[in-house]
Amino acid sequence: MGHLNLRRQHGVALPVMLIMLVVMLVSSIYLLKSSNSSTIGAANLAYDDSLAKAADLGLQAGFQYLQVRSKANKALMLVDDHKSDGTGNGYNASYDGVTPPTASSFWDNATTINPTADQPFKIQYVIHRACLLAIAYDDKTNACVQTSENPLSTGSPVALGASVAITSASYTSAPQIHYMITARIYGPRGGYVVNQMIALIDA
Repeated sequence: MGHLNLRRQHGVALPVMLIMLVVMLVSSIYLLKSSNSSTIGAANLAYDDSLAKAADLGLQAGFQYLQVRSKANKALMLVDDHKSDGTGNGYNASYDGVTPPTASSFWDNATTINPTADQPFKIQYVIHRACLLAIAYDDKTNACVQTSENPLSTGSPVALGASVAITSASYTSAPQIHYMITARIYGPRGGYVVNQMIALIDA
């Protein structure tokens, strides 16, 4: 009887060990997939971050253009904005406030920054003056987003700020005209990033 019980115990141990091996194998595969998913997720986040930072180059280029243009002839720029630039340079003197950045017409007259050795992405930027019509900002038939001057201004003709619509405003000084700068970038792996900023120019 003792020999019979021992043989039965040996027979049970084999399937138990096989089950344990299967469980360990499945657990290993799950852990490997989880590790790969975490690595891929972290890589995608880093990739998206690099695209967002690269797109900021387009915002900076548009901002610098507005700085140079406002210093060169701000009076002409504000009085007859649609004629003071012509075509190119990513500039549009009006914006309807409705067209989204996903629409192709939003990017009319956009400027392209081609890839370089230091910057491998293709970047586009476009500037929209926050006015309904491409005429003088203070024309009675026009409607532009304007705000009061920022008391913390550093003296630069162009300052960063947030757009605030004012329909019937009274200003203690010359109002600030709003310009929306939008940049987009297409990554080599199908990534797509759009960044925006608002620049203010004293009238």
